[in-house]
Amino acid sequence: MRIITGSAKGIKLDAPRGLGTRPTTDRVKESVFNILGDIVIDAHVLDIFAGTGNLGLEALSRGAIEAVFIDNSIDSITIIKENARRTRLIEQTEIYKNDVIRALDRFVETSRSFDLIFCDPPYNKGLVEIVLKKIENTSLLKPQGILVIEHSKHEKITDQWSNLQLRRVEKYGETLISFLLYITNQEVK
Repeated sequence: MRIITGSAKGIKLDAPRGLGTRPTTDRVKESVFNILGDIVIDAHVLDIFAGTGNLGLEALSRGAIEAVFIDNSIDSITIIKENARRTRLIEQTEIYKNDVIRALDRFVETSRSFDLIFCDPPYNKGLVEIVLKKIENTSLLKPQGILVIEHSKHEKITDQWSNLQLRRVEKYGETLISFLLYITNQEVK
């Protein structure tokens, strides 16, 4: 696992040992960022269930302004900090050990919002729908912001949301990557 392009191109990232973390593969990550294109430039990024920090750090390397990382594992937080130092992107990061839903609630309370949110929760635990409900009617995503969710093919994302439009789904074996666009009710009219 490495940074694919940008200011930290080629730098290898650490991952915790064991099966507790499932880092996004370089192949999938490259595809995600090819789809996103220039959206990451000057973006404010939130990486939830961050694991190794792989996605948020790639966004920073490609020109994002800042990345906020949330994970509830101390091992993951330690790895994210080390990876941010190794890539020399630490000054552009905020790293929090916290329950993701509590962290999202806190961002809503403080009116913090993001251009791009990466979400890679543990598979088949119902967390995808919980996150979608949390983001749906809040200001966590800026208008025209993108939510990228990596999830199991057994957790389907429907287009039932009023403010989130499912724009694209890519399949990589057992993994799906869903891209949702945040549209406020005012923009729909």
